[in-house]
Amino acid sequence: MIDDDVLSTHLQELRRGTVVLASLLLLRRPGYGYALLEELARTGLAVDANTLYPLLRRLEKQGLLTSEWSTDEPRPRKFYRTSVDGAALAETLRREWADLSTAFATLEDGS
Repeated sequence: MIDDDVLSTHLQELRRGTVVLASLLLLRRPGYGYALLEELARTGLAVDANTLYPLLRRLEKQGLLTSEWSTDEPRPRKFYRTSVDGAALAETLRREWADLSTAFATLEDGS
């Protein structure tokens, strides 16, 4: 039986890159952090807020997301949106994911 800590570590490694791709795809429409957390969880990609917010700041610093503050509601919110470069990266990562999925299917088939 696989040790829970070992399993948890490997699942975390596997999911790490998927959160980047999922965030870039979801933020093609402007969204704020908490709503993104909920949408990721709804689609089965639950991530901790302490992981997501630093990721959003890093992606913004890399020019893959843009942001602006909205003060239209009682509580100001920072809205993020995928930049042109972020959209290009998302498409490249999506294609790579599809290629990896095909490769794994081939491994499973024993071909």
